[in-house]
Amino acid sequence: MENLKLKITNEMKHIENSQKISERYSPEEKQKLAKASKEFESLLTSMMLKSMTDSTGGLFGSEGFGNDYFDTIFQNQLAAQMSNQKPLGVADMIYRKMTGESLGDLIPVQTPTKFQAPKIKLDNIQKIQPSVGSMDRLQKYDDIIEKASQDFGLDKNLIKSVILAESAGNPKAYSKAKAKGLMQLIDSTARDMGVRNVWDPKENILGGTKYLSKMFRQYDGKVELALAAYNAGPANVDKHNGVPPFQETKNYVARVLSYLKYLDGQNEQG
Repeated sequence: MENLKLKITNEMKHIENSQKISERYSPEEKQKLAKASKEFESLLTSMMLKSMTDSTGGLFGSEGFGNDYFDTIFQNQLAAQMSNQKPLGVADMIYRKMTGESLGDLIPVQTPTKFQAPKIKLDNIQKIQPSVGSMDRLQKYDDIIEKASQDFGLDKNLIKSVILAESAGNPKAYSKAKAKGLMQLIDSTARDMGVRNVWDPKENILGGTKYLSKMFRQYDGKVELALAAYNAGPANVDKHNGVPPFQETKNYVARVLSYLKYLDGQNEQG
């Protein structure tokens, strides 16, 4: 009799597959899947409670005004408590099927605190008054700038100062370096910031402010480095360990801060 050749399976196959499944989801996505799994178990528990109590006329009895309504409310609350404290295991089974992990392995995702740039000191800065035309153009975008300021934690006067330095408030500005719009975004930066239409003033301002806020966080709130990175790129700031020795960049940083001092002064007078 010929010897039978047995095929030996990989004992780690299922574990390896689970790991691959798990890697498909980010921590935030896992949180959403866990929440949906628990809600499904809660719904299933509520349906079971309703089925068990229907034969006795409900938890509050068959008589009485509004008892059916209170039954539903109480069943849903009881089901939620049961699922959280003594789950049936349905939620874990669903979550495990989707991610390859147990709900017990879920790591809470910390919600990042909203960024707020530190107050900028302008003691030794000479103020420069922008042209009347550029200020008139800029005024049209006050509401958008206010929203950008709140969303990304930057002083609205700083955003205005960057726009004045970049485009003088011209939404159709186009540079030799192919930077576009009010905050002069190049295509790669616009794409990274989620800007679909760089010529749309709202998208341009929000995208530019988002990028500037990113530079502020990257350089620990140091305004000169953030502005230099916005103008010349963070690679050049890192390479020179500070504001790059480019005259254009030095002039740009000085001009933005000078506009900022002027705008801050106007606010104080108002």
